[in-house]
Amino acid sequence: MARARQVELTCEESFAAAAARVVEVRAAEVFEQARGVLDLQAPERVHDMRVATRRLRAAMEIFNPCFPRKRLRRALKEVKALADALGERRDRDVEIEFLERFAAQAESGARGGVVALIAGLREERLGANENLAPFVAPERLEELRRRLARLVEEAAG
Repeated sequence: MARARQVELTCEESFAAAAARVVEVRAAEVFEQARGVLDLQAPERVHDMRVATRRLRAAMEIFNPCFPRKRLRRALKEVKALADALGERRDRDVEIEFLERFAAQAESGARGGVVALIAGLREERLGANENLAPFVAPERLEELRRRLARLVEEAAG
């Protein structure tokens, strides 16, 4: 799992300046995790990006008084939608991983049913991946990047 970057803050800076720095770092982490997120053979990428979106969302909510309400609401809505789409895909990855380990240890009579369940989950994962694709399309991520950069600029003053 990708670790959160340390954000250096000082007691002398304003709450708004701290907000700007934290949100800027957390947003950068989201975009760093986007490469290869649709690769079904690398489920850890989805996990890392999902965790990064959760950290960003938490920072935005904690520092909400520092941002213009309307812009923050729109940005949060987009971050939440991205996180939800990542979560749908991640849920299938976790279920498949668990059932594959279970199937490896199951008695031969039970293994067929588990394998069939895994096949169904793989189909669902394909659908979740297709639903995720628009959220991680370069143009949509770039729009989110611009929206978050405007928030950071406004908080930094």
